[in-house]
Amino acid sequence: MPTRNILQYLVITAKGLAMGAADVVPGVSGGTIAFISGIYEELIETIHKLDLRFFKLWKQRSFKIAWEEYNLGFLLALFSGIAISILSFAKIITWLLANHPILVWSFFFGLVIASIIFVGKQISRWNLIIGIALILASIFAYSITLAKPVGTPDSIWFLFFAGFVAIIAMILPGISGAFILLLLGAYQAIIGTLSQLGDGIAQLSWELVSQAFAKLAVFGLGAILGLKVFSRVLNWMFKHHKNLILAVLTGFMIGALNKIWPWKEVLEYRVNHNGEEIPFLEKSIMPTQYAHDPQILYAVIFMILGYLSIFVLERVAVQKK
Repeated sequence: MPTRNILQYLVITAKGLAMGAADVVPGVSGGTIAFISGIYEELIETIHKLDLRFFKLWKQRSFKIAWEEYNLGFLLALFSGIAISILSFAKIITWLLANHPILVWSFFFGLVIASIIFVGKQISRWNLIIGIALILASIFAYSITLAKPVGTPDSIWFLFFAGFVAIIAMILPGISGAFILLLLGAYQAIIGTLSQLGDGIAQLSWELVSQAFAKLAVFGLGAILGLKVFSRVLNWMFKHHKNLILAVLTGFMIGALNKIWPWKEVLEYRVNHNGEEIPFLEKSIMPTQYAHDPQILYAVIFMILGYLSIFVLERVAVQKK
């Protein structure tokens, strides 16, 4: 593994900040940022290598040698940036979702439209199987958006499952972990928990920190297990069946557009652990059918801004190549 100085580790932390910001926003993948910034292969290799032999090496030789052998300095710098970014952006996103939901979802909608085009363009060879995979993935994702969420974010098993699935974004460029959380109906709850943790740290409130940390610990355990289970499989498929994976990802995002359509009608509510009534099941409607101000002009502007965000990332990737 490469030997780095402090400045180089700070650069990795900066890349982690960008990955964390991307993972908070549905439509942009932290894996894509890692790919663009040139650390994707090292991240995958380092994750693959992690195992319990670290402790054996530590005991037989020294902690420093084990740390360097497993490239843990790289992971510490990267994940520190990711954590700082997620905690910072979670507070902002929580406030925006509460006060400007149409504009936020419009921005996300534009992001995903651009991501569909960006990922779809990378399919180098089309055939019947690729086309069928795209169609089936679209149908599957759309059917998920019509179904009730598989659980409530207050349940431990659901948090574990959400973490297990959402971690795919960290290891596969093209799809966002926040986007998967959206499909599961867990996005706002997880973002709210991250915001609560940030508030608890800022206010030095042990009660807020402990409540948020307990939920995030369960979510994190699911993510760690998912990372180990999926990393080798997805990395191998990305290398050997790239067009098929890209077609599935593209179809998945096409079908899931229904989930982030800005104008919704609430069909069913649920009561969260604070006793608040929040939307549980919604359906997409036309802006003209929206009961409140549809903000159509601003929504279109924010969709364009979301689209342009991915466009800029694509230009950066092209220049890097």
